[in-house]
Amino acid sequence: MRQIPFLIGTLYGGGAVGFSLLVILLFVRFVLYGYNFITVVVYATMFIITAFYSPMFDKLNQKKKLVMSMLLTFFLAILSAFIAIIIADFKVTESYLVDFILVPPIGILFVVYIIETLKDAIIMRSKLIKVEKMEIVSQLAASISHEIRNPLTVVKGFMQLLKTPDLSNELRDKYIHIALEELDRARLIIDDYLTFAKPAPQKIEKILVDQELRKVIDMVRPMANMNSVRISENVVTGCIIGSTQHFHQCFLNLLKNSIEAMPNGGELNITSFIDKDKVVIKIQDNGIGMTREQISRFGEPYFSTKETGTGLGTMVALKMIQTMNGTLDIDSAVNKGTTLTITFPWSNE
Repeated sequence: MRQIPFLIGTLYGGGAVGFSLLVILLFVRFVLYGYNFITVVVYATMFIITAFYSPMFDKLNQKKKLVMSMLLTFFLAILSAFIAIIIADFKVTESYLVDFILVPPIGILFVVYIIETLKDAIIMRSKLIKVEKMEIVSQLAASISHEIRNPLTVVKGFMQLLKTPDLSNELRDKYIHIALEELDRARLIIDDYLTFAKPAPQKIEKILVDQELRKVIDMVRPMANMNSVRISENVVTGCIIGSTQHFHQCFLNLLKNSIEAMPNGGELNITSFIDKDKVVIKIQDNGIGMTREQISRFGEPYFSTKETGTGLGTMVALKMIQTMNGTLDIDSAVNKGTTLTITFPWSNE
């Protein structure tokens, strides 16, 4: 096996590395066994031939490197045997055939395979890191556009409602107020993503679930009316701790998805109740539903049951539920509807 590191170093490192290994190899052998002329000739011949083929070896692909290294080692073993026979009338025995003719090619084949596999793994890891960085940038850009689209859709809906004939001043002021709130929410979303690389501490506050849910329901009501979806609510007073901004974003995404799951109209029920030390919110629709596979992939970026969906809305919603120490359970059947159960820790403050 002693020739394997010598040949490997020469093949991969070239003449300079091979010559250094040759000097070390001969020095150690002379110290252990004394000077031998045949040893110098054999290893010098191996070095010259291997160094000559080293540049060619470096340009080959993995499969050809395996073949070339094995054949070259086998050729050098045969050549070394002939040199020994010519110079010192060396007798080739059966053990010599096994140890010096058959074992080295197999050994070097194994070592080259390990080296090439590790090199490929290192290269793939480097490429994967670059791809992951680009994927993060892509997801971030798509997520920003998706999240900004929600408040803009709400603003558009209320601007259209302002065109309603004989609209009372009270309703007009209410619609304008909600539209301005959504524009402020869009600004806050942009600020959140701009500070994504250097996140600041979140504003933690009390969230009155019934009040905030009604605000979100008012935001999506115009969209529900345009899609012939009737919204019913039965929410009770409950308090949780978290970010009101994230709460709005989360449930706006979930309610919007439920409405879009009923393209031919339907009914959307939002309920909340207190269960021991938990605040439970249920969103139930009678839309197209989801399969088991779709449920298992709920929240994955770029996976959506909608033809034009990106899946980023559910990803953002799920992440925000998790940041507020909540959980999300899904019960769905195809063409029967979906029930989302969101649970948060109840706060008695």
